[in-house]
Amino acid sequence: MAPDSHPKKFVPTASAIAREAGVLLMDFFEQRISFEYKGDADLVTEADRASEKLIVTRIREAWPSHEIVGEEGTRHNTGTSAYRWYIDPLDGTTNFAHGYPVFCVSMGLEFEGVMRAGVLFDPTRNELFAAERGCGATLNGKPIHVSRTKTIAESILATGFPSHKRHKNPNIHFYHQLTLRSHGVRRAGSAALDLANVASGRYDGFWEFNLNSWDTSAGTLLVEEAGGRVTRFDGSPWRIDSKETLASNGLLHEELIRNFQEIFAGRGLEDLPSVESYAHGRDK
Repeated sequence: MAPDSHPKKFVPTASAIAREAGVLLMDFFEQRISFEYKGDADLVTEADRASEKLIVTRIREAWPSHEIVGEEGTRHNTGTSAYRWYIDPLDGTTNFAHGYPVFCVSMGLEFEGVMRAGVLFDPTRNELFAAERGCGATLNGKPIHVSRTKTIAESILATGFPSHKRHKNPNIHFYHQLTLRSHGVRRAGSAALDLANVASGRYDGFWEFNLNSWDTSAGTLLVEEAGGRVTRFDGSPWRIDSKETLASNGLLHEELIRNFQEIFAGRGLEDLPSVESYAHGRDK
């Protein structure tokens, strides 16, 4: 690692930026601002744009040479730096637009192909998650660790679904099977916060299809630095451009991988109850 590449000097400034963006988001949230569609059902709000503009401005002020990839379209490529920020100015836009208080600001720093630092701020709970490669993960400055749950049967898991074209995503099958095999599966609507909740031991595992780099950059580092494990669904190494994300406390990771193999192969699947039979029973 180059002498100036240690992430410790980045986390305090990034944390301040994330908090500033979170305050901005809460101002918009309390006003219940309008939103528009940027795809079939992808929402984009004034708050997304304003938050990204603020974050990009602050990063350029602090680190002018750093590259930036933002969800709302920012692509700042200097060609002179091995550092790259992945920023999600508002993860959980659909929640935000409908007044549901589950969303966050996510910022992850990559250096030479490896995630080195990340911060994630949940402004509705005033919770700041932070991680540095090799230095552990924290929540509001206090160390956090993954859970000690050892089996799926004892676990609480989380997942997410795309905001559009859900009919082309197979996750409902995995949701169904893992709901029956665990204590339950939560679907809160923010992948970044789901990963932070794995890191802090609130969830035992998380999976999702087709996430983007800005969704996962900070959260995956949080999980790893809190003692957990992140891979693709088959157990192969996770990368920033991976379209499959499987995160857990590590203790039940292999069991999750085996379950994914079985579900993909169509083996051992629990049938859905018959709606017709249930309806018939209601008449009695």
